[in-house]
Amino acid sequence: MNPPIQQRLENFRQQSRVNANSLIISVFSDAVFPRGGRIWLGSLMGLLAPLQLNERLIRTSVFRLTKESWLCAEAHGRRADYRLTANGQRRIEEASRHVYAANAPLWDRRWRMIMTIGELEPKQKERLRRALFWQGFGALNSDCYVHPSADLSLAFDALMTEGNIDLLGHLMPLMAADLHLGLSASLHEMVKRAWNLSQLDKDYAEFVAIYQPVLDSFRQTQSLNIDDESAFLLRTLLIHDYRRLLLRDPELPEVLLPADWPGQQARIVCMELYRRVLAASERHLDQHLVLSTGQTTQAMPFLKARFQSLDPLTDLV
Repeated sequence: MNPPIQQRLENFRQQSRVNANSLIISVFSDAVFPRGGRIWLGSLMGLLAPLQLNERLIRTSVFRLTKESWLCAEAHGRRADYRLTANGQRRIEEASRHVYAANAPLWDRRWRMIMTIGELEPKQKERLRRALFWQGFGALNSDCYVHPSADLSLAFDALMTEGNIDLLGHLMPLMAADLHLGLSASLHEMVKRAWNLSQLDKDYAEFVAIYQPVLDSFRQTQSLNIDDESAFLLRTLLIHDYRRLLLRDPELPEVLLPADWPGQQARIVCMELYRRVLAASERHLDQHLVLSTGQTTQAMPFLKARFQSLDPLTDLV
């Protein structure tokens, strides 16, 4: 096997703790959703077994995701399929518009704000901060959250479906055309206050350091040099790692980002590497992503449009 790929897979397997819930959502988002949004539990276990996720861990994670309204079960005899709920599908569709975009969104020079009204208990404030953090919102203070491009209605939907309905009556959405939001500080000072870009910078740089050698090895050999199963496993870890970065990235306009920001390089690496392994990984899914009836599923056409740009890469797979 390609040494950089083998190293990435082995490093994952050697982790002492794995957030299986998050990884399974990445698999549903990337592989299951384009094939109808459902999969037999035994098939999911088989796909993830090479990453050393045992059956008990997967069962526990799927149970939790069902309680959190991401998934629901459909029994067929002694077997069960798990499919995305309407809420789960909507959340994945919204995230996918960001994760698989070839370019960062254009800025309309307006800011989206969520203000807290009235008193929140400390635990409620922390729950709100965490929930909005994973939607890319920055905190100007404990009562004001800001984002350059978020859809506020979808942000509120996400809060509700994630079990934060008790907070909604304390929140007020606003749009601000004033670039300084009434503050005397400069925009750069505001950004520095709202987001920990230094940590995100490090995380993006680490992503590039992990996956750039894999991409370079493909470029040097001019061939895929990877079996179908390994292509699927690499694709899964690639999009899982990238998704967890992008979902907390506010995707600030370039003018507000630090010099040499690694986010765009991470997007380029992810885009090209994903497209290189797509065909081989899809062959693996053609054989191993099955329903409880034993039926296989076909990928929808939109899968091939992921990471497309005005100047698409060609002949990568």
